Amino acid sequence: MIPQDKTNPLLTSGSHISIWTDTNPQQTLHPLTEDLETDVVIIGGGIAGISIAYELTRQGKSVVLVEDGLLGSGETGRTTAHLTTSLENEYQEYEKVNGEKQAALLAESHTAAIDYIEKNVHEHTIDCDFQRVDGYLFRHPSDAEDVLEKEFEAASRAGLNVSLMEHTPGMTVQEKCLCFFNQAQFHPLKYINALAELIKQNGGKIFTGTHAKEIDSTGITTEEHFTVKASHVVVATNAPVNNRFAMSFKQHAYRSYVIGALIPKNTLDSALWWDTGDYDRDKDEPPYHYVRLQPYNDEYNLLICGGEDHPTGDPGRPEPAISEEERYVLLEAWARHHFPIGDVIYRWSGQVMNALDGIAFIGKNPLDKDNVYIVTGDSGDGMTNASIAAMLIPDLINGKENRWEHLYRPNRFAWKETALFLKHNIQNVLASLKNSSDEDVNLYSVAEGEGKIVDIEGEKCGVYRDENGLISVVSARCTHLGCTVAWNGDEKTWDCPCHGSRFSTDGKVLHGPANTDLSSHKENS
Repeated sequence: MIPQDKTNPLLTSGSHISIWTDTNPQQTLHPLTEDLETDVVIIGGGIAGISIAYELTRQGKSVVLVEDGLLGSGETGRTTAHLTTSLENEYQEYEKVNGEKQAALLAESHTAAIDYIEKNVHEHTIDCDFQRVDGYLFRHPSDAEDVLEKEFEAASRAGLNVSLMEHTPGMTVQEKCLCFFNQAQFHPLKYINALAELIKQNGGKIFTGTHAKEIDSTGITTEEHFTVKASHVVVATNAPVNNRFAMSFKQHAYRSYVIGALIPKNTLDSALWWDTGDYDRDKDEPPYHYVRLQPYNDEYNLLICGGEDHPTGDPGRPEPAISEEERYVLLEAWARHHFPIGDVIYRWSGQVMNALDGIAFIGKNPLDKDNVYIVTGDSGDGMTNASIAAMLIPDLINGKENRWEHLYRPNRFAWKETALFLKHNIQNVLASLKNSSDEDVNLYSVAEGEGKIVDIEGEKCGVYRDENGLISVVSARCTHLGCTVAWNGDEKTWDCPCHGSRFSTDGKVLHGPANTDLSSHKENS
C-alpha cells in the first residue's frame, strides 16, 4: 500500500492533499515488468487516459495503460470536479470567433460528456457521489453590465437549457445570474477507480509506478527499459510529454487555488456557482471563482471554492504580485463574503492548461504519424473534455467519422489570438529570466522548508532544505526547453514559467511537457 504521505509524488503532485485524495481508498503500485504488444498504449492514468481506455476495451481493443504515479495522482486528483456546459470562455466569445454552428457543437459535446459519465455511473452502479445539479453564473463587478444577457442569448442559440434569474440561489450576496440547468458533480477518483476495474475486467492492463521515458509511433520504452509495442499511441498526460514544440506554444499553464470549508448540512442546496472573472486583474484571461458542495460527514458538507489563478511559475503576474499564501487568504475572504462557511480544512492547488481559443486539443498529434493522439488544453473543463476524448479518440482509432473531430483538432491555430500568443510567450521567457540567483544567497543560507535559486560553480541550481536539514540540489534548467524554474513555496515544487513543467524537490518530473527529471544530488547540512 502507498501511505498518504504529503511529500510522496506517487500519490499527488504537490505538498497539499485534496479532499479526493484524502477520501480515496489506498492503492497498490503495479509497475510494468515485461515487454508487451497491444492494440493501443495509453500514457496517463487520470480521467482522460482511464476514460479512453475504458471505452476502447469496451469496444474489444487490447489496451495497455501506464501511469508514472498512482491513478489520479496528477491533475485529476486536484480538480474541483465540476461537470458543466458553462465553459471558461463564454459562448458569446466562442460564437464571435467560430460562429453559431461551432458554438452549438461545443455545447453539444460537453452536454454529451456529462451524459456519458452519468450513463457509466448508472450502468455499472458506481458509488462516486454523482449528482445532477443546476449551475449559476453571476457577474463579477469588473465585467460588463450586460454580460449575462449576452451569454444567455449565445448559450440559448447553442442549444443549452438556460434561464436568467434575478437572484442567485444559495448565496448570501444577492446577484442576478444565468442558470445552466441539469449540470452535475462527482468524486473523480472514485469514478476512475471504478472504470479501472472495468478496464481490467474487459482484458485491459494497467501499470502504475511506470514512467514512459520514450514515446513514438511504435509504442513506448519505460524508465526500466521495458517496451510496449502498439498500433496506436494515446498521450493523456495533461500537457503532452511527447510533443516538444507544437503544443507548448498554443496553450499556457496556470495555477489555480482551492479551499474546502465546512458548512452545516441542510444550510445550502447542492449546486455549482461561478463568477464571470476579474477583468481588473487580467483582461485577457480573467481569473474567476468556482464553487460547489461535496458530502463530508454526518454533520457537515464541504464547500469547495477555487480561483485566484496566475501563470505557473510566476505568482507575480499579472500585477499586483500576490504570493501563494495570500491567494488562499483572498479565496477564503471571497468565499466567506458569498457563503456561510465555517472552518477551512483543506487547501490545495491544481494546474490548468489554457488553450488560446479556450477549446481543448483532442485528436491526432501534430507533426507526427497518424496513429499518435493527444488530449490537452482543457482550459478548466478537464472532466468533460476527458469524456469527450473517450468518445472522440476511439472513433479516430476505429476510422469512424466523428462530428466533433474538426472542432477539437490539435493542429489548428487560433489566428485571431495571435497577439495573445505573442504576449504570453514573451512574458513566459521574461519570467524565466527573472529567476536568477541572488549573489548573497549560498547553499547553506536556505532556511528549512525553503527553496531558492543558487549559483553553484557558475550553474543555476534549485536548492531546497527540508524540515530535517537535508539539502536537495537540482539543476534549475527545465528539461523541456531549458528555461529557469521557479520555487513554488505552497506545493514545494520547482515550476517552469515558460510552459508549465513541474518537478519535485529532488527533481522528479511531476507535470509535462518535460518528460525527464532535473539532474540532482543530496547532501546533509
